Amino acid sequence: MTQAPLLTAVDHGVMTLTLHRPDKLNAIDNALAEALLEAIEAAGCDDAVRAVRVRGEGRAFCAGRDVGAPPTERDLVLVQAVASALVRLDKPVLFAVHGWTLGAGLEWMLDADIVIAASDARFRLPEASLGVFVTGGLSATLAACAGVARAKALTLLGETFGADEARAWGLVWRVVAPGELDVASMQMARQLAALAPAVARQFKRVFHEVGLANFDAAIARENAAHAALAAAGAAADSR
Repeated sequence: MTQAPLLTAVDHGVMTLTLHRPDKLNAIDNALAEALLEAIEAAGCDDAVRAVRVRGEGRAFCAGRDVGAPPTERDLVLVQAVASALVRLDKPVLFAVHGWTLGAGLEWMLDADIVIAASDARFRLPEASLGVFVTGGLSATLAACAGVARAKALTLLGETFGADEARAWGLVWRVVAPGELDVASMQMARQLAALAPAVARQFKRVFHEVGLANFDAAIARENAAHAALAAAGAAADSR
């Protein structure tokens, strides 16, 4: 029996979405991306949901794209659709991360409104070394959080960094002990869910419209960069 790639539960107005491919360190394949996209869209339509919490099952939050999954034309489309859905959702989104948080998993994390991390969290953006471009609107979100110079260094060098560094650079709001992550993130999510929906909606919408006004352009430019790198690779292979 195939396990569900995403687990969903609602409690006290909080929809918890658990990435559930622990044997793959919750690496993203199209089934997981599709399930996450559907759940985010469902949260937007459900008045009983006042906030969304995203977490990972097992030893890691998310090891990025599943490089073992056969590539399809929908890979980039789905990853970008999830990113846009997280940003456009009119309800607060909190990510609770631990262990490895890599590539697209980190890129989706920065599409959240608030991030709480376990002290054992380790982050990395390996795309440049793999010859591909970033996704998730990272070209806008990372610079907005950490500044352009640091964004270029983190993406071009692909160095691993920890939870305390992520907090110092504005990528993470709070760092807690690993054993405290689940309780602390749920308490924070319930605090978000207790806000008046109209208030939460306006805060999220206005901050994104002002602080991330270039998000849609970033998604489009990332898509173009992926196409350009793929074309360059194809041209090199044909020589």
